[in-house]
Amino acid sequence: MSVEYYKKQIIDLRARLDKEKEAKKKDNERYANLIKNASSASSKATHRKSKVDKAASHDRAIESLKKQIENAKANLAKARKK
Repeated sequence: MSVEYYKKQIIDLRARLDKEKEAKKKDNERYANLIKNASSASSKATHRKSKVDKAASHDRAIESLKKQIENAKANLAKARKK
């Protein structure tokens, strides 16, 4: 593949990484409000569990995108050597 392809891929992956980080922030804020405004202890516990699960999901997605960026950088370096 061409050098330009890998450059574009890196730019796209970085944009997706930024969007994922923003989504994580928004979800954390939303769940914090749900927890704060919950009327019963059981609903608070449910919201806390959901918040942790969603944050973990975002963390996995962020790590995956970081690995994809590293792979794209390595492929870019290989393409430049050719």
